[in-house]
Amino acid sequence: MKISEQWLREWVNPNNNTEQLADQLTMAGLEIDDIEAVAADFSGVVVGEVISVEPHPDADKLRVTQVNINGEAPLQIVCGAPNVRVGMRAPVATIGAKLPTEDGKGFKIKKSKLRGVESQGMLCGASEIDLPDVVDGLLELPDDAPVGTDIREYLGLDNKILDISITPNRGDCFSVRGIAREIAVINAMSCTAPDIQSQQAEVDASQAVKVVATDACPRYLAQPVLNIDRQVETPDWMQKALLQSGQRLHNFLVDVTNYVLLELGQPLHAFDADKIVGDIQVRLANEGESVELLNEQTVTLKGDELVIADDEGILALAGIMGGMRSSVTDETTNIVLESAFFSPLAIAGRARRFGLHTDASQRFERGVDFELPLTALNRAVNLISDVAHGQAGQITTVESTDKLPSRQTVNLPLNKVAEVIGIDIDKDRIVKILTALEIEVTETEKDDQVVLSCVPPSHRYDIEIKEDLIEEIARIYGYDNIPSTLPKLGVDMRYDDTADLTHRLKLSMVDAGYMEAISFSFSDEKIEKVLDDRKLGNLLALANPISSDLAVMRRTLLSSLIPCVQYNLNRQQSRVRFFETGLSFVGATVSELVQTPSLAIVATGDAYPEQAHANRAMDFFDLKRDIEQLLPLAVDDSRIRYQRSDLAFLHPGQSATLLIDDVAVGWLGQLHPSVAQQLDLPTTWVAQLSLAPILKEARALQAVQSLSKFPQVRRDIALLVDAEIPRQALSDTIRKAGGTLLQQHWLFDVYQGEHTPDGKRSVAFALIWQDVAQTLSDDVVNKVMDQVIQALESERGAQLRDS
Repeated sequence: MKISEQWLREWVNPNNNTEQLADQLTMAGLEIDDIEAVAADFSGVVVGEVISVEPHPDADKLRVTQVNINGEAPLQIVCGAPNVRVGMRAPVATIGAKLPTEDGKGFKIKKSKLRGVESQGMLCGASEIDLPDVVDGLLELPDDAPVGTDIREYLGLDNKILDISITPNRGDCFSVRGIAREIAVINAMSCTAPDIQSQQAEVDASQAVKVVATDACPRYLAQPVLNIDRQVETPDWMQKALLQSGQRLHNFLVDVTNYVLLELGQPLHAFDADKIVGDIQVRLANEGESVELLNEQTVTLKGDELVIADDEGILALAGIMGGMRSSVTDETTNIVLESAFFSPLAIAGRARRFGLHTDASQRFERGVDFELPLTALNRAVNLISDVAHGQAGQITTVESTDKLPSRQTVNLPLNKVAEVIGIDIDKDRIVKILTALEIEVTETEKDDQVVLSCVPPSHRYDIEIKEDLIEEIARIYGYDNIPSTLPKLGVDMRYDDTADLTHRLKLSMVDAGYMEAISFSFSDEKIEKVLDDRKLGNLLALANPISSDLAVMRRTLLSSLIPCVQYNLNRQQSRVRFFETGLSFVGATVSELVQTPSLAIVATGDAYPEQAHANRAMDFFDLKRDIEQLLPLAVDDSRIRYQRSDLAFLHPGQSATLLIDDVAVGWLGQLHPSVAQQLDLPTTWVAQLSLAPILKEARALQAVQSLSKFPQVRRDIALLVDAEIPRQALSDTIRKAGGTLLQQHWLFDVYQGEHTPDGKRSVAFALIWQDVAQTLSDDVVNKVMDQVIQALESERGAQLRDS
């Protein structure tokens, strides 16, 4: 927002210069983007009066003038302006004056001759003194302009324009009044507001109003002003204020509403009273209604826009822009002034919908003081009555006070101020600051603590919690007055190695040929339903999803990885390997939500990259190898178990649950063919591990054991067992019966065919025996082998094969 410093100082004039004033506003949260001069630097230009005009003897378009600048003798100046005449007053650049130029170097006025006639200066148009040209020719000054006065002083050209960046929460500062309030509080001064009188009705006229949308418009005021003298021009002081605030001039009535808008912050609108048919109605638009706006744009409404209408249709888009049908023209002598409070939610977004951005919508969207409409209406009527002799009618007020914003009490514990700001501020100083901000303060005590109960004024929508009050105290107290101190930080020497250990797991996956994927924690509900299994838990839907295909929280990281596989397969990448670390989310509500750090794997295609020798399709054991290489060294074979997985989306014969010390830590296997078909995937291998137990094992300190110096003994056994007995069950029995001497064992052969009985299969295990203290004798090995065979026979019904 641009605002004239001179206009601002009419309200409050602290003893500081422009730069200091700008610094105060910036430190108070109203950042100054730029300080502009009203006019470029020039000198030697004064107010002059033309006392004679004669034709030039040698040029038809030139005139020889005599100009009084309140000196001993008038100046002879040759002038070519078409509007020069006797009696007019205009700027005069005297000899030696320096005028501004576009290159910044300036132009110096010298005594010269024009077509043989001496000229002792120059009569100036507006552009010669860096002002916009309104007419072709000289800048005409009022008849009472004091002759000889420096033009910079007379026109206020030493004034500065402050370009202030108003934050979205400070809608109350979109006016001279709002900025003046801030400056007054900062400098412990009071504002000098204009004298605004309640205008008494001079004519028996009123405008009937019906407010249908009371939630959107809880307060609406309308007042006719009749018999306005339209021969009256906008006063110079008003023109100057508007132009220097970045406003264009229109006609007097429009200029008055713009002036009050800038001065007080209340948008007003003037309707041509003779064009209103019946009562004014404040209602929501009907879907499909259209209106031609003042910018000649015709818009079709959707039905949620607030409009001002009469019996014939829409007059204006409320709080945004007026309509062409009821617009004020140069011939308008009777108007109805509107001053209202529109709810920010009723205006927000509507202007942008139609590509509009107006001063009114900008203010209403951020919130206008709901107590301001009557004051602003009186101010506008005072100006119209004083300048253009308009006659005021009756004010029609329609309001629903229960729908107006309520100012809630905000409690501020006094000790919270020091806690947040970092310094102790005297209680009286705090109360003085808050009171100066027009906040009603009541002191109470609660739990032996002083509490300030504060009610913000009607123009402060941004004060809702105690931290808002503390911010007000800090910025008025002055951020520069708060000493810089280092924060007190407690030092915790414990090191969280989660990130490092997780990174090691990632490097292991990369070494195994996988690529890391990083995706949202949100997933597609369609994929979640395909991977549905009651063991995964309930699904949490998002209240406000960023897109329809990211509408739920993922219960498994596969929901994020599968779209990555689909994307790559669709681009001729037949061998795909991805992994991801992140959170999985289980629970239908936020209160029951369980978040589990996990690592997931997905793979499809051949076991090895394309190469010269023969390749093969990836199988379960390739996936098992990739999983086991993630396990820390502390997790040896004796602690690992696998059991058949019963997850519905996994192949029942090609999947397993991984257990460490009989605690499930994850699952792995082939995606069920029916699931793969629904997802348009080939044979796909997947796995997911819970990171917490894996990282816990990685942190475990291992006791250092020396290697045995004594030789190992290998014994093989071949068994005939029921085909339904899983390898894991046999392995568990062997490990338990073998005791401490059994170092390793593994399955190296499985046979089921014509040489085995029905329902049976032959399995062969290798067993490695070793003692750390001595060489094992055959008797010792035979004894423990017999223990293993007996355990297999009794627990698993195994039979030792003869050959």
